[in-house]
Amino acid sequence: MPFARLATATTPTCHIGLGLAAVGRPGYINLGRDEDLGADRSVEALRARTHELLDAAYAQGVRYFDAARSYGRSEEFLAGWLTARPDVGDVVVGSKWGYTYTADWTTDAERHEVKDHSLATYERQRSETAALLGDRLDLYQIHSVTPDSPALTDKELHARLAEAAAQGVTVGFSTSGPAQADAVRAALAVTVDGEPLFRTVQSTYNVLETSVGPALAEAHDAGLTVIVKEGMANGRLAGPGAPEALRAVATETSQGCDAVALAFVLRRPWAGVALSGAATTAQLASNLHAAVVDLDEERLARLTSLAEEPAAYWEKRGRLPWH
Repeated sequence: MPFARLATATTPTCHIGLGLAAVGRPGYINLGRDEDLGADRSVEALRARTHELLDAAYAQGVRYFDAARSYGRSEEFLAGWLTARPDVGDVVVGSKWGYTYTADWTTDAERHEVKDHSLATYERQRSETAALLGDRLDLYQIHSVTPDSPALTDKELHARLAEAAAQGVTVGFSTSGPAQADAVRAALAVTVDGEPLFRTVQSTYNVLETSVGPALAEAHDAGLTVIVKEGMANGRLAGPGAPEALRAVATETSQGCDAVALAFVLRRPWAGVALSGAATTAQLASNLHAAVVDLDEERLARLTSLAEEPAAYWEKRGRLPWH
């Protein structure tokens, strides 16, 4: 598996990845984007910002980069950086299919992305991803699987994904919504010719949303690499708006709330990679301090007490505006 490369890395930050959702398109639901990105969100401005972030991340030991077909031009930006940096052969590149970007490079579109887990969408988007990332693609994930997703029952799709796996691409899935644990467990049961299909899972987990934790532990025990997304709850756990208990721990450890939030994720024994969704190099540098944050059991307990009911968490997330 490509993530075996991370096992041989020696930098403290090798288990922190960089997700490109916030910089591959002009609009996203992360809080604070007006301050982070400013007014110029042209293709070239975001391409330059993405390349700057990738350079900074790589220089500081980050080796996993995460894109998706629905993240605007994230695959294109990442592909351009990889072409310009032929020396970065030790990185792991992941992308996702299942959502189509529909915002046409605007922030006020009625719909920014459309979900479709059909075989036809897989074949179209797999071709699009291949045209950009070619043989640099290590991991291809089904984007945001829920318990009712046809991707969990479509045998023909499973066969095609198994073909991709046989050709060297690691096949995984991501989850979202209040029933993430059910989706993870259903995906773990998917097999092709008696063998488990999926080798990675990417789920939302943070101090406010911990419900998927036991299922991710089961996935880890089954041999899957676990990738954690939205460790800062789309900005709810960063800055002055963070919960008081989190801000107190940040003060005690002399780190930012963002670093403490990501450190909480990294302390999970099943967490293989925790994603930073930084939009600026300053945010990235602060996020990477998560690797050295000292969280003892008492601090972990205080952070654990912040967990919300899954339905409430996802209802709040669903109300976040696209900026």
